[in-house]
Amino acid sequence: MQRMLFSRFAISCVFLVACGRSTIDASEPGPGTGSTIQGNGGTTSAARGPCDIYAAEGGPCVAAHSTVRALLGAYNGPLYQIKKADGTTNDIGVVAPGGFANSATQDAFCGADACVISMIYDQSGRGNHLTPVGSLAEMRKAPLGFQANAMALKLSIGGHTVYGVHIVSGFGYRSNTCNGTAMTDNPETIYMVTSVDDSSNGCCFEYGNVETSDISRDRAGQAEAVYVGNGSTWGKGAGSGPWVMADLGVGMWAGNTNPNNQNTPVTYAYVTAMVKGDKTRANHWTIKAGNAQSGSLTTPFDGPRPDASYNPMNKQGAIILGTDSGDFFEGLMTAHYSSNAADDAVQANIVTAGYGQ
Repeated sequence: MQRMLFSRFAISCVFLVACGRSTIDASEPGPGTGSTIQGNGGTTSAARGPCDIYAAEGGPCVAAHSTVRALLGAYNGPLYQIKKADGTTNDIGVVAPGGFANSATQDAFCGADACVISMIYDQSGRGNHLTPVGSLAEMRKAPLGFQANAMALKLSIGGHTVYGVHIVSGFGYRSNTCNGTAMTDNPETIYMVTSVDDSSNGCCFEYGNVETSDISRDRAGQAEAVYVGNGSTWGKGAGSGPWVMADLGVGMWAGNTNPNNQNTPVTYAYVTAMVKGDKTRANHWTIKAGNAQSGSLTTPFDGPRPDASYNPMNKQGAIILGTDSGDFFEGLMTAHYSSNAADDAVQANIVTAGYGQ
């Protein structure tokens, strides 16, 4: 798949690293057991977060990122870091364990100054934090040239003012520590909550498992990331999009055929987008989509890999967010192919969180 510059941008001397470590750094915030959460005069969406739901069936999060809320019921660490032009930084945490982002801290720190998101912390405890990367031209613009404007995506969730991540085409965030993420043909579940307001028309606004090497080394099966957008150059669903699809390394797939007319456009203000890869040699994967404000998930595709070049997969375990235009609010990755019941419970948790309310 011919990608725009930085669709997977990485500098070889930095990103050619070993992945697949399975240890948890005890100094990092770890997963919680879940409890009823109070904050800003109300409770969060549930006693458990999405990571707790998946962990209950044997699939704990290996990466969990959000700038709007905690994804574990007892998480009390930082959600993201912001930076001003003078280089000073500040961590933005939650109003209470398991709660929503403390946007008042951001407002006080940034004031009228330019402020960017300089890191998105991994809530799983595995240290898979997302840091900014961009094209060479953007990377030369110091100090704020290739990082998301921290004030650009203000929204209300559950009655709380928070800030999402607005990605502009040409930059994004990634992690190459690859601590616990799925490798080769091993299973995983990935979801993100995004918006169709800034849908990508190209490659690629996505979140998930990608290559550790530079773009010249893309191969079929090296990636498994969830994509939301209108881009149809490498694959499409029915109509004109936007669709929930999967970037599988060389090609954007709405199913195992192109086009896949069972994969219909998503037109919700806030979208739950999910891609799942089944266990080794199962030759089975799934796309799910839903309205993050109401209702249940649909399954635009559930079946075999597109062709033999994707079976078995050769996932490399790095994590990407970006790099074409789009909005990101929350997302996670497990090293487990989740059940339908767990997916439904996670969707219910997202709906109850109150996006846009």
